[in-house]
Amino acid sequence: MSEPQDHTSEMPKKETRVTSTVLDLGGLSGLSEEQVQERMLQEGPNELPAQKKRSLLTIGLEVAREPMFLMLVAAGSLYLLMGEPTDALMLLGFVFVVMAITIIQERRTERALEALRDLSSPRALVIRGGVHRRIAGRDVVRGDFVVLCEGDRVPADGLLRRGINLSVDESLLTGESVPVRKAASVDARELDKPGGDDLPSVFSGTLVTSGQGIAEIVATGLRSELGKIGKALEQVEPESTLLQKETGRLVRTFAIVGLMACTLVVVVFALTRGGGADVWKQGLLAGIAMAMATLPEEFPVVLTVFLALGAWRISRSSVLTRRMPAVETLGAATVLCVDKTGTLTQNRMTLRKLAVHGNTIDLTTLFTGLPEELHSLLENAILASKRDPFDPMERALHEAGDHLVKDTEHLHPDWSLAREYPLTPGLLAVSHAWSTGNGAEMVVAAKGAPEAIADLCHLEPALLESLSREVESLSSQGLRVLGVARGLTGQTSLPEAHHDLAFEFIGLLGFEDPLRPTVPAAVAECQAAGVRVVMITGDYPTTAQSIARQAGLGNCETVISGPELDRMSDEELARRMGDVQVFARVVPEQKLRIVNALKANREVVAMTGDGVNDAPALKAAHIGIAMGGRGTDVARESASLVLLDDDFSSIVAAIRLGRRIFDNIKKAIAFILAVHVPIAGLSMLPVFFADWPLLLLPVHIVFLELIIDPSCTLIFEAEDAEADVMRRPPRNPDERLFSRRTIGVAVMQGLSVLAVCLIVFLLARTGHSADSARALTFATLVVAFIVIILVNRSWTRSAFEMLRVPNAAQKWVVIGACAFLAVVLLVPVAQRLFYFAPLHPTDLIFSLCAGLVCVLWFEVVKHAKRHQGTWT
Repeated sequence: MSEPQDHTSEMPKKETRVTSTVLDLGGLSGLSEEQVQERMLQEGPNELPAQKKRSLLTIGLEVAREPMFLMLVAAGSLYLLMGEPTDALMLLGFVFVVMAITIIQERRTERALEALRDLSSPRALVIRGGVHRRIAGRDVVRGDFVVLCEGDRVPADGLLRRGINLSVDESLLTGESVPVRKAASVDARELDKPGGDDLPSVFSGTLVTSGQGIAEIVATGLRSELGKIGKALEQVEPESTLLQKETGRLVRTFAIVGLMACTLVVVVFALTRGGGADVWKQGLLAGIAMAMATLPEEFPVVLTVFLALGAWRISRSSVLTRRMPAVETLGAATVLCVDKTGTLTQNRMTLRKLAVHGNTIDLTTLFTGLPEELHSLLENAILASKRDPFDPMERALHEAGDHLVKDTEHLHPDWSLAREYPLTPGLLAVSHAWSTGNGAEMVVAAKGAPEAIADLCHLEPALLESLSREVESLSSQGLRVLGVARGLTGQTSLPEAHHDLAFEFIGLLGFEDPLRPTVPAAVAECQAAGVRVVMITGDYPTTAQSIARQAGLGNCETVISGPELDRMSDEELARRMGDVQVFARVVPEQKLRIVNALKANREVVAMTGDGVNDAPALKAAHIGIAMGGRGTDVARESASLVLLDDDFSSIVAAIRLGRRIFDNIKKAIAFILAVHVPIAGLSMLPVFFADWPLLLLPVHIVFLELIIDPSCTLIFEAEDAEADVMRRPPRNPDERLFSRRTIGVAVMQGLSVLAVCLIVFLLARTGHSADSARALTFATLVVAFIVIILVNRSWTRSAFEMLRVPNAAQKWVVIGACAFLAVVLLVPVAQRLFYFAPLHPTDLIFSLCAGLVCVLWFEVVKHAKRHQGTWT
């Protein structure tokens, strides 16, 4: 008459001891120590193998193969050979800077299997040699008899041999957090699938919510259900993000160009200057400088800085970023797959409705006291529950009682429990007989499945039909329905069986796992941003549809169930994905299939989840988002993002941030392209003119690349998002990082700077030494870089407007760059390190002014395009 309802959260563990007077051991003595040792040697401990970590030495060797690292080492070694130890030590010092940055990033490793290992190794109470022993879960072996009590974690997969009213929360494996009943069996030999009532199978990592039992362990470690998930998780390889793929293409292109230019520079320099050992050494330095000028090591630096700072920003909204590229990828997400329990809902049971004889009260709209005719319903529901409950629905009843009938005659703390009639597979109801202390009669309260309570009350067919309609009405609203009855019996005549008690039907209780209040607005904002929200749940279709409607998911009428999905081929599933937003009765393997089907449709998939069952799909999705508060360690370690406050609306903040990051990364990398043009030009052109000195040496390029470029990324990263960032559709997954217009503008800016620097150099050659000309050219270049930063903060608003827009990093970057430039131009020691000569103030002012005006033409272009309305 009522569908089971998804429920709930993990409760704190209670330490419970079981003795043979409570639970009949039936002569079970368990394994001997010799048998335990033999099976431990044969099958290993009850845990998952830890993922092998890379050592610092391994990471260091990987860093040593990076092109920038090799260039710095080569340049430093050449300076040593040429007898320039100061230059060599400075360059080799930058080696450690590069290595430190890289090692910090590379230390982020996968810990999902470690989390599984911890989860699968709780403490266990076993029977060995007829004695109860508390051991570590990793020491449980096949054949052990494990005593299970309320609040315990099951240490390994087993078959229940003895049991009293045992229920287990298997939501970590099935997605259904309503506890399932377990029925003991002495004949069962094989495990059933997780989920389903009245089966003898219990599984590693699941939580005992009520009752007691003794299970015989049949599978440990990798052979358990958790172990199978661990294997699946190990085999799923996370995909590179769109931005990583695009920057990878750029890196390869620039690397090829740089190596070709390096070879050309070395050969041409030596041939145009007559050869000789010293000339070849100078040529090698020029070649290394050219390679460093064109090597795209800034791209990964920019990517790291933007995503690291983006992760820091979003952490202030209670979102932990475990894999930083996922922050940017969220900006391209087209589909957000969400699990109902704990993601859209609060993952806790609450009492929503009370129904007595057709009179139904919604407690969420109750602004006055509870009507008198409903007092008895709540009173007897509480009497049919434990006083210190572990079951989530019983906890919800006590909370409602404290709120609605506290300090009334309907709560009876002075009554004593005389007998409990537990729930059985044949009768899904529980009854408590209470001694009131003031008479010969006892009060008996019962609650359970409506059909079971109706059976106890022996309702007539007409009343039974009316009750059935009322139950169906409540179930269609996504509620889990229980019936409540009351009876009286003599003090000394408590019967042995439920059916021997006389009950009067009172009414119905409707429980719900309520929707998070922030969800509808968050879903609406996702939809406005072109992100489709898809619910994937292990719950029943009716409940899933009810929650989907409350959340505002849109098309909630079409639901694909787990069994239906099993009958579909991958191709058919991919075809159906476009018009389905609700999946119900889904098991872990199916969640992974759904994610893969969306990916096959070229969707960029974000997936939320909180259970062990979600881990493979979280890892397979482009962006896995775990619930941090109620989620499992396995889900958190498998995900890219973790919502620390479990607030669904935080996902919207992450999407907004991802889009902002992509916009700003395009600006930053356009800047890098622009500045590489003059760096490459000033490195290469002197090679073709025998009478020109080298204008940029490795030390100059290191100065520019490790100080100016990383600093400028701080400015672009700090730029706020555009006003329409959440009203655009997601960008096309095939969109390249740069459009032709972006590349064209960047190259034109770079050529403008190169032309002005060459003019300054040619003018400075007359009457100045080579070191003076080099210093003036370098000063023009640095100032031009600062101007490029300022004009590129916005491609629609002028640089003068943007100066009035707060940007915390801009002031410090400009001041820092100018201060460094002043040191290398004016301090004698720094001058010698950079091969500069003292400058005349008039010459210096001229070079600085030249740098200021070299790209101001772009401001004219922005002004014209803004008025034409054609600039994008």
